[in-house]
Amino acid sequence: MRDKKTFRFKQFNIHHHRATMKVGTDGVILGAWATTDKATRILDIGTGTGLIALMLAQRTLPTVHIDAIEISADDCAVAYENVKQSPWPEKVNVHHVALQEYFSKPYDLIVSNPPFFINSYKPPTEKRTQARHSEMLSQQDLLFHSKRLLSPTGKLCVVLPETEANQLIGISTPMGWYCTRLCRFRARSEKPVERLFMEFSLEEQPTEQHELVLYRQGAEWTEEYKMLTGEFYLQA
Repeated sequence: MRDKKTFRFKQFNIHHHRATMKVGTDGVILGAWATTDKATRILDIGTGTGLIALMLAQRTLPTVHIDAIEISADDCAVAYENVKQSPWPEKVNVHHVALQEYFSKPYDLIVSNPPFFINSYKPPTEKRTQARHSEMLSQQDLLFHSKRLLSPTGKLCVVLPETEANQLIGISTPMGWYCTRLCRFRARSEKPVERLFMEFSLEEQPTEQHELVLYRQGAEWTEEYKMLTGEFYLQA
């Protein structure tokens, strides 16, 4: 029987039974998709369970420094324990702080699986409201503070549902950002796009666009998805 309290990856485990948001496809894809080339300092905004930070720790050299910030004290404790029990407890640092109040030296890569419901029904608990709604972290705040913390040649990688992603892209240009990579994700080729994975830069470049489909037929993953996530999933 599958352990619902723990999500097991090849090199680390995520204990998420006490977390506001469990391990999901969004975070796994972002952690595998984000560009880590030449990154020596990485920031994970809204780390939750610590999943993305640990995926990036697995993908990068031992000398890379990773900070993971989280506004929820309970989730911060979950992330701290997951990092502590991982192979990289000295490489990943978890901080209980809001992005708006966080200060540090510039980063080469910033990643975020941010709150995304802007005007919709709110979940009943305050924790899930913080995790899923943009009241605590607006799109403008995400872009403004990421720009403040990013090196001039750095990258910002974000995942959002299609509607919210298009809104983010729309407000990014006036704020000095350029969308340099764009991945449209759908569960099946005949289904609508569910998520957009976006890479932003402060340097103008053409947008590299591609598509990722999860299932080929039945519950069988596509080759593209297996190639992207194969270093992490036990079943890949």
